[in-house]
Amino acid sequence: MQQSSHEMEQSCSAIYSVMQSLIDSQQALVEVGEKLEDQNLKQFLLTESLKRAEFRAELESILNREGVGNLLESGTEPGHVQRALADLRLRSHEAGFHALISAAEESEFAACEAYTRAINAFPPTPILRLLASQASHIQQTHEFVKAASRRAA
Repeated sequence: MQQSSHEMEQSCSAIYSVMQSLIDSQQALVEVGEKLEDQNLKQFLLTESLKRAEFRAELESILNREGVGNLLESGTEPGHVQRALADLRLRSHEAGFHALISAAEESEFAACEAYTRAINAFPPTPILRLLASQASHIQQTHEFVKAASRRAA
């Protein structure tokens, strides 16, 4: 079934939000990972940050193959505020383990939400399949980070 231009615009906007959340998540995972003393968790978060860059590249590639051009920014004010608050927590010199892991958890939650919105925007099937696959991985990572946050509390 062919999408209307309005539906395609909504899909593109939602996919752009996913790409922005991947950038935010990658940055948060690196910043948190670099500050952690737990070497296993540090390695996990740094590896996941690279996975976010890989996911973004995969999305860009499939968008190009599907003929979707440049995506225009349509970020929301709450998203900018959430990123600014997380950034303040991460940059605090006195940020403890719980604050750091909470910031990573929030970043992963935001990515999960962006993927849900994109999937619900009914993008073309090849993009939908990729989003679903990536969303599953992001959800697993979010659950892992959330469990680490609960252990730290």
